[in-house]
Amino acid sequence: MINYGQALLSLRAKINITQEELARILNVTFATINRWENNRAIPTKIHMLQIEQLCKKNKISIK
Repeated sequence: MINYGQALLSLRAKINITQEELARILNVTFATINRWENNRAIPTKIHMLQIEQLCKKNKISIK
């Protein structure tokens, strides 16, 4: 299973953006990004695909 929380943390660190900036990219709220990163919620399927694409684009392993 993919750990989206860790993937988002790695993604944000690599491309040096805040949770707010990532929220704008994914068209969600800051609170949503925070919940995903802290594994208190999981992304919708559409957002999972967007996160996976961003990670691939930035050469970040999400497994």
